[in-house]
Amino acid sequence: MQISDPILKPIDRRLSVAPMLDWTDRHCRYFLRQISRHVLLYTEMVTSGALLHREPARFLDFHPDEHPLALQLGGSEPDELAQCARLGTEWGYDEINLNVGCPSDRVQSGRFGACLMAEPSLVAECVAAMGEATDRPVTVKHRIGIDDRDSYEELAGFVERVAAAGCGTFIVHARKAWLQGLSPKENREIPPLSYDTVYRLKADFPRLQIVINGGICSLDEVSGHLAHVDGAMIGREAYNNPWVLAGADRRIFGDPRGPADPRAVVLRMHDYTARELALGTPLHHITRHMLGLFAGMPGARAWRRHLSEHANRPGADWQTLLDAMALVRS
Repeated sequence: MQISDPILKPIDRRLSVAPMLDWTDRHCRYFLRQISRHVLLYTEMVTSGALLHREPARFLDFHPDEHPLALQLGGSEPDELAQCARLGTEWGYDEINLNVGCPSDRVQSGRFGACLMAEPSLVAECVAAMGEATDRPVTVKHRIGIDDRDSYEELAGFVERVAAAGCGTFIVHARKAWLQGLSPKENREIPPLSYDTVYRLKADFPRLQIVINGGICSLDEVSGHLAHVDGAMIGREAYNNPWVLAGADRRIFGDPRGPADPRAVVLRMHDYTARELALGTPLHHITRHMLGLFAGMPGARAWRRHLSEHANRPGADWQTLLDAMALVRS
């Protein structure tokens, strides 16, 4: 459990990194924090069942440097979600987020994720219960529609109903989801993006914070969206090409501090890596998130290959990172 509780202050949502299952674990988040001081980070989705019936520290522990940090929950039972929100508060998360956007079959079978868009009253009950259990912002991440229920009127009705229950921030993936017939990967790519739909939500609900998500790959795109909404969320581009976040602190948040180059980011990982190795964490659990750091630069392929081949070997240590970095040409 986190020992210190962060001082509550408004969260700057102008740029965030999406919750991504199997990707945005604590090692990934600490690494991304070495690139940007201000980008809001999200955990992987944690189901209420896993959190309540297994050891919560396994899912909730994080390094204090990861702030600002949001916990994303998956579930549909208000009482259970309230308990999870309380745990997230005790652990010191800055925000508690409810997943109403994941379309996978496994998630649907548990009656949460994107299928909940068809039940705005239930989502409202969940949000209200979570809000009573925490003093942190309770937010919802959702799609613009599901299946044939993709009219703007139904989307606006969903937002209005959930907002009335106490949700002031909506992170909107600007695609609808097909609950049958498409894989989660296809649901991130095939349904067309409709950024104008998200812009319209902000125009119609000006008192709410609206954050846009889906297909955003550059800070230029982020800046364009910020002319219409309160924030933008980058997903897989931030994982596959993390250096895309390098200019965010200066350009988006007005902070001139930041790493001079990707090598500086690697060196910033030294103390964290040493501590984790001493605790028995295999090196590749950390370095698998760093493979894209030098994307597009001379030697990037050699960097990826060396880490992929050597970081999972018994005894792999900090020298493995230095050897891989030596293969990257300035």
